[in-house]
Amino acid sequence: MKNDILKLIEANKGNFSKGQKQIASYVSEHYDKAAYMTAAKLGREVGVSESTVVRFVMELGFEGYPEFQRSLRSLIRSRLTAVQRIEVTNSLIGEGDVLDTVLCSDIEKIKRTLEGIDKSAFNAAVKNINDARTLYIIGMRASSYLAGLFNYSLRMLSDNVRFIQTTSGSETFEQMMNIGEGDALFAISFPRYSQSIIKGVEFAKRAGADVIALTDSENSPLAAHADQLLVAQSDMASFADSLVAPMSVINALIVAVTRERSEEFSERLRRLETVWDEYNVYNNTDK
Repeated sequence: MKNDILKLIEANKGNFSKGQKQIASYVSEHYDKAAYMTAAKLGREVGVSESTVVRFVMELGFEGYPEFQRSLRSLIRSRLTAVQRIEVTNSLIGEGDVLDTVLCSDIEKIKRTLEGIDKSAFNAAVKNINDARTLYIIGMRASSYLAGLFNYSLRMLSDNVRFIQTTSGSETFEQMMNIGEGDALFAISFPRYSQSIIKGVEFAKRAGADVIALTDSENSPLAAHADQLLVAQSDMASFADSLVAPMSVINALIVAVTRERSEEFSERLRRLETVWDEYNVYNNTDK
């Protein structure tokens, strides 16, 4: 229930002290602002002490304020409109240096991803990608370019890769019609989650395929149907999310998949290099 703080607050409001009720009211009405306040700043805004804020979040079942703040940020990423996201981001950066702020934030997300990702799930994903009869790759909207990168790289290595590209929900199932046991689906989705991908993951799971999900948390709607869950940190970077950390995970998967079948893939790449040279695919100024 922690993944929806507003419901959690509503369910516990009868147990709150007067000061905690003030906090609850403010968070419920201004969760987009509260998500980026320190405990001390939230206390000042509401008119209570920092310790009252900390007791409030612990009353809700959180270990501390940082966990509460992460859950609140996850909530707003799913609920805020594109316009609201711009307003929150502008408020956060203020008059600061945009380049420094965004790049430092991306570095931090990669570090947190490395610390938190399930290495056993990563290794199992690599094995299932290599063993799959057909690997289906799906990512829509902002996640589509991550899916495209993964498809581009793996298609150079293998013919059993299928990139699901759709313009309507029904096309998702049409392109996955033959998925089943022995196949794998690699699905990518971050807030605001794509309904088409959620339904596609459910479809693949029911068909008996292995499901690998790259998403932002264990509370993601993809997580419940994933055989391997790869969690990568993302956060708002204006109206869209920063997807630097998920891209790093994909780069790591490409390297790991290639290493597992290096001899086979090396031979295929040598043949590709011959074709590229013959048809002048790349600019070879040194020749």
